[in-house]
Amino acid sequence: MRRFEYFTCIDWSGAKTERPDGIAVAVIGPDGPPTLISPSPKWSREDVRDWLLHISTTKQNMLIGLDLSMGLPFLDSGAYFPEWDATPANAAGLWQLVEHLCAADPYLGVQSFLNHREAARHFRHSRDHVGDLFIGGAGRLRVVEHHQRNTGQCNSASCFNLIGAAQVGKSSLTGMRMLHQLDGAIPIWPFDPVPDNGPMIVEIYTAIAARAAGLPKGRSKIRDRSGLECALSSLNSSLPPKLRRYDDHSTDALITATWMKNASLNTKLWHPPMLTNEIAQKEGWTFGVF
Repeated sequence: MRRFEYFTCIDWSGAKTERPDGIAVAVIGPDGPPTLISPSPKWSREDVRDWLLHISTTKQNMLIGLDLSMGLPFLDSGAYFPEWDATPANAAGLWQLVEHLCAADPYLGVQSFLNHREAARHFRHSRDHVGDLFIGGAGRLRVVEHHQRNTGQCNSASCFNLIGAAQVGKSSLTGMRMLHQLDGAIPIWPFDPVPDNGPMIVEIYTAIAARAAGLPKGRSKIRDRSGLECALSSLNSSLPPKLRRYDDHSTDALITATWMKNASLNTKLWHPPMLTNEIAQKEGWTFGVF
């Protein structure tokens, strides 16, 4: 089984601003506690992209977790966007479509995609603006998201829902722009085979790491040093140096990077029984869900 030396969690954000408060990057190596890394004054999405491109050139043995959905539901309806003749055939085509429609949007934004006449039909944009092809209730879910919910491993939201505190649609779509712009520089599981060496990207869900750290379901956010110490201790790690601010983005990243170091050694997480090649190429999978 492939072993990595460094583990990175990128807590992502779909906020419209150039440098969202919600982006945090934590790294843990063979020894010592996890640490936050950041440019000055704080990360932009383009900064993260460029940092990943740099990592690709160094060939570091690093497992990189992105907290976003790398695909949209496909298998439930036989298409990402039923009734749209431009709907792509796989996730790589989806990333390309989002990038194509949003090439002029600053900060890896995706408003042009969401405003597109055909794309807009599939999303719940606000309480008063719901596309005619948006499925009510929770919205459409990927196979992995249905499986998470059915097994109680976590409770992912639909990317087609763009309102509420739990919405992940905008962050996932901005992430798809970044994945397209990486242009294969770093292999991405499960779309690509696991390489023998160098970096690899996986989709992660920070709530899974929080549960593994002993945090109760529905109360997975930590905003103080004592809570972070307790969570990291559960994952057999010590505390990093004192943080400037104990916001949940930073603590999510620190806890999840540490969890990834442990979880990467679990063979079954790399081979979920339900993960077929079709699911892998069209919808992707969340690492840690089995």
